[in-house]
Amino acid sequence: MPELPEVETTLRGVSAHILNTEILQVNIRNPNLRWPIPAQLPQSLKQQQFIQIRRRAKYLLLITVRGTLIIHLGMSGSLRIVPHNTAYEKHEHFELCFTNGKALRLTDPRRFGAVLWTEDPVEKHALLAHLGPEPLSPEFNADYLFQLSRGRKVNIKQFIMDSKVVVGIGNIYANEALFASGINPKRAAGKVSKARYERLCHNARKILKEAIRQGGTTLKDFTGGDGKPGYFKQELQVYGRKNRPCIQCGQALKEIRLNNRSTVYCTHCQK
Repeated sequence: MPELPEVETTLRGVSAHILNTEILQVNIRNPNLRWPIPAQLPQSLKQQQFIQIRRRAKYLLLITVRGTLIIHLGMSGSLRIVPHNTAYEKHEHFELCFTNGKALRLTDPRRFGAVLWTEDPVEKHALLAHLGPEPLSPEFNADYLFQLSRGRKVNIKQFIMDSKVVVGIGNIYANEALFASGINPKRAAGKVSKARYERLCHNARKILKEAIRQGGTTLKDFTGGDGKPGYFKQELQVYGRKNRPCIQCGQALKEIRLNNRSTVYCTHCQK
């Protein structure tokens, strides 16, 4: 699944091509995504311009004066910019054509993504209203996590992957941040000290920023909006490295399942 750095990379890849450019046509080739693509979108978006494009969690928000187009890439989705007359590829379900001769296309083989529309304030949308702070924002800090975690028995990995706690820390980056912070992913969130939360916030930010800088992690289902894959996979310290030696102590890394997600950690370095 594309995580926050991959979504941010996509945003940066497509924005320059479609911002403040008039929409000529909207083509819904298959409306059956996670939720049906609204049938009125061609009418709602025709002759509109995206005056702002931003990200909230893993949602892309393409804002017009009339309303906001909300795009989620789901498990396998990607966006790409192509010339208008480019032949369609398999699983290209949605297309926006612009007066500059370019088109934005959503490819989603598994169809777990979403293309939605709202004319209300987007922050009040049901999918966004209850989200936690962004991990790169000042609101994501040790005081916040420490206070919120008191008395919580849920494991720390599940805690930081909860979008109501903080958005955008998916499975890959939760593994990496916990390793960098020396925290056992099975430890109860309420048993993590404020000092360790300080390290966790610092490392989560550092890892996410570096992943964004390098263009997101290369996954089999993901290609950046500019057609260039990410390269952060080369830097992963634990994720995908089960039974390989820990880079710090040399002990074999252990893989377990936590909340049905692959979790790799070092039993010696992470306490």
